[in-house]
Amino acid sequence: MALDKIKRRDFLKIMGWGGAGATLAGCDMPTTVTLEEGKEEVVSYLVPEEYVIPGIGVWYASTCQQCAAGCGVHGRVREGRVLKLEGNPESAVNSGALCQMGQSALQTHYNPDRIQQPLLRSGGALKKVSWDEALAQLQQKAGGRSAWVTGTISGHQAVLLDAYVKATQARHYPVEVVGSPVWNRVCQDMLGDANPRLRIDEADLIVSFGADFLGTWNSPVHFSRQYARFRQGPKRGMLIQIEPAMTLTGANADLWLAIRPGTEGVFALGVANVLVDRYQTSIAGLPADAQKAIRLYTPDHVKDITGVSVDQLMKVAELLKKRGNSLVLAGSTAEGHSYGYQSVASIMLLNILLGNVGKTLQANVHAPAQLAPRVGNTANLVAFAEAAAAGNIDVAFFYGSNPLYLAPQSLGLKGKLDKVGFKVALSSFMDETTAQADLVLPLASALEDWGSHVGAYQNGELQVSIQQPLMEKLYPETRGFGDVMLGLLKQRQVREFALYEDYYAYLRNAVAAMPAALNKAGGNAWNNALQHGVVALNAGSGALRPRAVSLPQPEMAAGDDGYPYHLVPSARLGLWDGRHANIPWLQEAPDQITKVVWDSWVELHPTTAAKLGVARGDTVKIASKAGAIEAKVYVYKGIHPDAIGVPLGQGHDEYGRYAKGRGVNPLSILNDTKDQTTGELALHATRVQLSRTAGKPGDKLVLMGGSESQLGRKMVATVKAEVFARSEGDA
Repeated sequence: MALDKIKRRDFLKIMGWGGAGATLAGCDMPTTVTLEEGKEEVVSYLVPEEYVIPGIGVWYASTCQQCAAGCGVHGRVREGRVLKLEGNPESAVNSGALCQMGQSALQTHYNPDRIQQPLLRSGGALKKVSWDEALAQLQQKAGGRSAWVTGTISGHQAVLLDAYVKATQARHYPVEVVGSPVWNRVCQDMLGDANPRLRIDEADLIVSFGADFLGTWNSPVHFSRQYARFRQGPKRGMLIQIEPAMTLTGANADLWLAIRPGTEGVFALGVANVLVDRYQTSIAGLPADAQKAIRLYTPDHVKDITGVSVDQLMKVAELLKKRGNSLVLAGSTAEGHSYGYQSVASIMLLNILLGNVGKTLQANVHAPAQLAPRVGNTANLVAFAEAAAAGNIDVAFFYGSNPLYLAPQSLGLKGKLDKVGFKVALSSFMDETTAQADLVLPLASALEDWGSHVGAYQNGELQVSIQQPLMEKLYPETRGFGDVMLGLLKQRQVREFALYEDYYAYLRNAVAAMPAALNKAGGNAWNNALQHGVVALNAGSGALRPRAVSLPQPEMAAGDDGYPYHLVPSARLGLWDGRHANIPWLQEAPDQITKVVWDSWVELHPTTAAKLGVARGDTVKIASKAGAIEAKVYVYKGIHPDAIGVPLGQGHDEYGRYAKGRGVNPLSILNDTKDQTTGELALHATRVQLSRTAGKPGDKLVLMGGSESQLGRKMVATVKAEVFARSEGDA
């Protein structure tokens, strides 16, 4: 089929630049990519560069795929092997920094448990087959109603997936459990932008309700760099963290307040009450129910509900009013209840009352719709489970997500998947979902593959990050996701993509075909993309439109029904949502708070531990209405007495030698409770019982370091602030 048979607008569309890109382009499409003059012969990127010198490392730009933030990386390659990763200074997302998860991508790449060739279920077991056999079986089975379950996906991979979904009338369910879907929904409703730009570096005071922006919230590497600037200068920024269990961000706070789980929105309304009553902040124009809620939650009433003292509440309100530019954030603990939307909306109301909109909350830039991220959430996990249970799915594809591990037992997903006739996993590892598949298509690692990516959170500068192979594939029978998708599109005879021999050819043409009005750098777009690792796009941003939403009085859980404690499953920088449990570097990296390695643990407040008669290292059983788990106790004061903290990441039944059979998965015992507004799973709404058990003989809680106290020894000397100021402060 000739290029001249494709209309120009359709050409831009399959290249990912349709819609906004086509509008911006006007008539300035460069002649080098017109339908006739853009013809070129493109071959796969297989021949190594001639200028490689033995013993000398060469750095190449690419994009990290360890989470959805989209950090840019530089990979050092020597003798054809990638040996080290660092951050790409030209990436607006991470500006040269890279977290431990990004560094660990090397162990994902060289992991001995990678799937090396296609597998087809026969006689109840998965057996090795060729790609021709695998694709023939897929073509035979893939004619019915289909669904795709993925993680967050963006860039030109999203363009290909959308094309396949459209061609097959499939449903797409992007799934994530570590994210901020309720925050995004509230931002859209109250500001007109689901991902506003957060100027942490411009704030004098940050009040965060469980937003672990230094660890796991949205774009932590970017926020960490902003936080460093926030702490510098003559007026050092102040951080207040309010949450039921301490996060990495909470550990860095100037003031950390332990709040009863699920009451963050009430505390925010209490702060608003003080701002109105003591500091005459105007609430004119707010909906009547919002004004009523603010006046209802007086400091004494808030103290009874949240467990936070009146003095602390008054202090937070005073600092917000007097310290200068402020920024108020809401994270996973504020979101994770049946009234999570109301809670986050109450917190966002503080930004509106304090005039933060347009200052520390700014309008952001956004990618063309075809390239923009399809951000995962838990509402899609629930929707997929319901569709499978109803028998509405004949073929299910899984890519970049492990729903059988992420789904609580209360969803019954494993049984519901039995109603799906044919299950296909595009995967590099035998995780829980892949192990249940009928066909497994082995993928190349992120360091062997091509791609383009757009982070959901942008820093006011729109970039498309380019992913390029840093070395040849370790296992020849693995394929890149883009190549697999092109093959599937050709199976479905989607004519627009029949032109391209492989995904490299498609991606190169897509970048070269970028309309000049979008290309910020100009020149040879493809060469620039490979050299710099990013494609900078021209993009404007509008203005935020603050408005308060209807805010009915937040509901409070009535009684405990025999389950007195709140389960707080928390994500940590490292194992994340469990996707990195197969990486030994991250298994042995000490937890940022407790220093525990290679295991799960239960965080208890000393009063809770004393009530139960347990100490560090003892085993306890945590039981909800949905199930039970057992783990060792870690006692410390960084958690509310009513909360039981269990970090995410462990408890895999599959996923290779480093993950299988290690620790517990707190997601498994969550109740099937949803946010009333967004339909998200309420991850922090499960009440639990706690009891002491014997545990396994010889099983110990292993953590780095020794004692966390001075044991009566004067190891660290302390003096009063005024004494320090007289003796050393002016030196």
